[in-house]
Amino acid sequence: MIAMVLFVDMDEVMADTYGAHVEIYNRDFQECLTIDHCMGSEVWQNVPEKRQRSVRDHARTRGFFRDLTPMPDSQEVLKKINDQYEVYIASAAMQFPNSLEEKSEWLDEHFPFIPWQNRILCGHKHILNGDILIDDRSYNLEKFRGRSLLFTSPHNIHTQGFERVNNWKEVAEKLL
Repeated sequence: MIAMVLFVDMDEVMADTYGAHVEIYNRDFQECLTIDHCMGSEVWQNVPEKRQRSVRDHARTRGFFRDLTPMPDSQEVLKKINDQYEVYIASAAMQFPNSLEEKSEWLDEHFPFIPWQNRILCGHKHILNGDILIDDRSYNLEKFRGRSLLFTSPHNIHTQGFERVNNWKEVAEKLL
């Protein structure tokens, strides 16, 4: 039997980039911004205009992608999924200069069971051809021909029209 092909996004699916933006912003500006305050939008949209560029530049800062926290239960669930599916990590790593190397190192540390040969660090994801795509960005899911799972993130809580998973335990319920 041939295993189904599953593509998994990194940022906001495997790695907590949203929380990192909030944490760095609060540290840099001695603020108390919360994720609850940002629900339904991007972090940078919830700070004073003169600070928005700073938040948008976090991803250009060396170490940002290397130091992210894995999403709760992602490592355990993906390990089990990897035993049943052909798993590929599909991340838009080309957008930020440091992210390609940092994301690769991060995956080596946190998801060593997914080999480098199964990592697609790309730009547009519309080229992916497989059975399932888990992503937090609806524009990545819109043109995907297989089953699309929208992974809940604070920025997409109002997005509709996709099968949604709120966390990795729900991913496990749907795919294992």
